[in-house]
Amino acid sequence: MENTFHYALHPVTPAQVSGGTSDRTHCKKQIIIELIEYIPNAVVSKTVIEKNTDNITISSFSEGVELIEKNAPFDTYIQIIEGIAELSINNRDYMLHMGNGIIIPAHSKHHFNGNVQFKMLSTVIRSDCD
Repeated sequence: MENTFHYALHPVTPAQVSGGTSDRTHCKKQIIIELIEYIPNAVVSKTVIEKNTDNITISSFSEGVELIEKNAPFDTYIQIIEGIAELSINNRDYMLHMGNGIIIPAHSKHHFNGNVQFKMLSTVIRSDCD
């Protein structure tokens, strides 16, 4: 875990998401893989939209970087939008290629390993039932 880094870009502001400014981000067509770049030895994350009930984040992992194991209280849907990702959920390993998606169940131990660079879109679904 020698190369575990995190670098966050500026998220879209709530005013932009809700239409509080003339820049109505939610009405603009986007090329999702172009919203974020790779930075050597880093994981870069950018919030695309965040609401009370869920959020969507795009992340890029440079080659050789991994995230420490974590346990999220909500279901998370992951979709690989570029490259190949290695993901472990509750000690079971998955190899996800571009276009693949997977649900990480709430309260599951998981971590990503970037043996090759990749980009992913993650959607967190918050629920009052958990």
